[in-house]
Parts: sequence; structure tokens; C-alpha cells
Amino acid sequence: MSQYILSIDQGTTSSRAILFDLKGNIHATRQQEFPQHFPASGWVEHNPEDLWSSVQQTCDAVMAEECGDDDEVVAVGITNQRETTVVWDRNTGEPVYNAIVWQDRRTASYCESLKSEGLEARVNSKTGLLIDPYFSATKIRWILENVAGVRERAERGELAFGTVDTFLLWRLTGGREHRTDATNASRTMLFNIHTQKWDPELLELFGIPESLLPEVMDSADQFGQITEGGALNGTSVLGVAGDQQAALFGQTCFGIGMAKSTYGTGCFLMLNTGDKALKSEHRLLTTVAYRLNGKPTYALEGSIFIAGATIQWLRDGLKLIQDACETEPLAEGTPIDHGVYLVPAFTGLGAPYWDPNARGAIFGLTRDTGIKEIVTAGLQSVCYQTKDLQKAMEKDGIRPVNLRVDGGMVANNWVLQFLADILGARVDRPSLVETTALGAAYLAGLEAGVYTSLDELAELWRCDRSFEPAMTKEHRDKLYDGWIQAVEKL
Repeated sequence: MSQYILSIDQGTTSSRAILFDLKGNIHATRQQEFPQHFPASGWVEHNPEDLWSSVQQTCDAVMAEECGDDDEVVAVGITNQRETTVVWDRNTGEPVYNAIVWQDRRTASYCESLKSEGLEARVNSKTGLLIDPYFSATKIRWILENVAGVRERAERGELAFGTVDTFLLWRLTGGREHRTDATNASRTMLFNIHTQKWDPELLELFGIPESLLPEVMDSADQFGQITEGGALNGTSVLGVAGDQQAALFGQTCFGIGMAKSTYGTGCFLMLNTGDKALKSEHRLLTTVAYRLNGKPTYALEGSIFIAGATIQWLRDGLKLIQDACETEPLAEGTPIDHGVYLVPAFTGLGAPYWDPNARGAIFGLTRDTGIKEIVTAGLQSVCYQTKDLQKAMEKDGIRPVNLRVDGGMVANNWVLQFLADILGARVDRPSLVETTALGAAYLAGLEAGVYTSLDELAELWRCDRSFEPAMTKEHRDKLYDGWIQAVEKL
């Protein structure tokens, strides 16, 4: 009998079901996109029923086509878009409003009012987060305040809140389990990462009844048995983690100072800080990396808003290239110090600047500047922004000693070599880049007893290629100084 672990990877634009064997290899995968809704400027919503149906259909497809009579799914793991907020009726399971997506900015003015009252330091000391519409708390409050009758129903205990993992678990278990894990809880702005409990003071600040909230579990735990999952019925959900934490776990970054960076539309760099919740003095986020056997492991996280989206802009906006694969040969034919800096602040700058009003610019243009210089500057901008995060982490007390990377951009060897050069650190690309879903599978496998330790999981990690820094410190510093000057001119 072949044994597998099924990962549900519920993302911002699509849902996937991935079937892993016990060595961490992909046996099968299915993906389904779903509609995005933009009811007003800065608003982003999903219909929760679309999330649920896309998960059902991808799981059904994998099980029907790839799992035979002699195969067994020993556990299910869930990883999810973080912070996205759903509130639903406990009796009917029906959402009271669309899911408000992590990208949504409708509560920006409310967040500014909280900051103007001097509340950010208090919130940060408990949650490790900055006050921002990004996180779930102000989204919940908006639903309570703006959807007719919802606050009254919430006060009567009739409603439930959850991030997407919680909503899916509720549906998969037929409404029996209202649970989340510590990584997702730590992104709500309601969870005290030091006590590992929902914080009464924060609930009062945001006006949120505690009865709305799910039980917080370890990331590898007995979340519940599936009864509404078709062929998965009888299988248990044994692992849950938010997407970036799941990627850290899938990259087996279990040691202090180990870091992973995911290069998709944006970029998320997460650094393991062990059992210490390191308070950032440079506007990084302190978050729960994972929690096992009641013991949290913490991380510092830096978010870059625009990474791969820079290359999409060069292709679709400026039409300098027709395909992302053209960027590598163009960069290889361009001197490293060509003098052009592209700062892709199309939607502001993320960590460590947190400047929502910054806008993109290109500096250093001359008559000799052409397509290859601008394209190369676009690739380098992603690496310079990663350097910003590395410097902030170093100032906070831990310098990333080695970076494990994943996401669409890491297929570009030139980018990874320049990244290693500008960081002055080794960059490793794994053989399997589906690390988010893999992390959820590893967590579920730990709880199932398939894996006995983190050391055993670390043995499964395989490197496709390592990139060692080859640039002198003097050259690296000169290039990075040019980037800092460009950012300061915005």
C-alpha cells in the first residue's frame, strides 16, 4: 500500500490540492482559480463559497484520478492566504459577508486614527505587528460595524470568525471544529504571541466578542476528522500553517538564523529566531514561525510588495520583453555597475520603510541606457530590497547566514547569483520549490507519526543549486549605496 499526505494550499488567486509521498515528492497536483471581487477602490474580496468549492473540486480531482484502491492518505495539511477574514453563522455555516482579503485597504483611516492615539506601541508589544489594514482585527471590526445585524448576532454568540484555514476546517468537519493554529492566530492582531492566548485588552480595543474566535492549536495537532470531503472522509487534518510560515517549515529552516525568501508577486523573507520573540526596532514583524508541543518558535518577517510584479511590469507595461525568461540573457550581457536603479514602489514601499505614499522611479538614465540596463535594474531591485531586509534583521540582532529561496523568480540563475553577491551570503535553491504545500504536509506528517523529528525532516531537504558570493565587499557596498541614494530621492 502506498501512503500519501494531501496538502490543501488555499491561495489568493487559486486553490490547489497536492498529494505528496512520504519522502516529500509530489505525486499529483490540481489547481483551480476563482474570481476576485473589487467592490470599491482599495477593496478586495472573495466569495467564501468560491474558496470552499475550489478546495472541494481540487481535492476530489486528485483523489479520483491519482489515489487508487491500494493507496492511503494518512493525513491532510492546510496552508492558506494569511489575514483574510471570514465571519459566518454557526448554525447554517453561511458567511455573513464576503471574505475581506489581506490586500484590502478599507480600514486604512481607522488604522491611522489608532496610530494617532499612540496605540501602535501597545499593539506591537503584544502581537509583534504594526497597526495596518493588512491584519485581520480591523477587518472583523468593519464587518461587525457595517453589515446589518451582525454585531447583535455576534454578541449573542451566533457567529464565528476565522482566517481561511479555520473556515475550511469548519466546512471539512461539518461544523464540528472551530480551530486555527498559532501561526494564523499571530496574524490577526488579536493574539498575544508571548502568552499564546487571545488578548482581552486587544479584543476590547477593537470591539470584538471573544465568542467569535477559534481555539488556537499547535501547528501539528489533532484539528479534526473530515466528514464533508468526499474520498477524504475519515481522514484527519493534522497540520495547519499560514503560507509564509508553511514555506519556512517546508524549507526546513529549523535553526536560529536560518531564513527563507519567497519570490512571487511580492517577496516575504522570514528568519528563524528560535524561542525568542525578537522585538524589531526597524519595522519588521515579529511572528510565530510554528508551534509544536505547546512550544512556539518565532520569526522576524519582512515583506516586499513588488518582486516578480516588477518583471510583469517590464513585460506588460513597458513591453521591453515578451517573456520573463528573456531577462536572464539580457542581464548576463549587461555590466553589473551599469548605473541605473529602478525602485519599484508601484504601491508604496514595504519593510523596512512602510511608506504607502512612495511611487516608483528610475534613476541614472543616460543616452547609452537601453532595454538591457532597465531590465537588469528591475532584477537587481528585488535583490536590493532583500538586502534592505537583511540589514534590518542584522540591526535587530540576527544576520541571515544562509538564504533558502523559492517562488517563480528563483528559476533565474543570474538573479540568484546577484542576490548572493549583494547579500554576501550563500543562497540555496531547493530541488522542490513547492515549499508552502510541502510545509503543511510535513506538519501533518509529524502529527501522524510518519516523521519522528525535525532532524528527520531536515534530512529530506535537497538542494538543486547553491550560489556563493563572489563580489568584493567594496563593490557590494558601492552598488548598495547607489540603491539607498535612489530610495532617498523618492
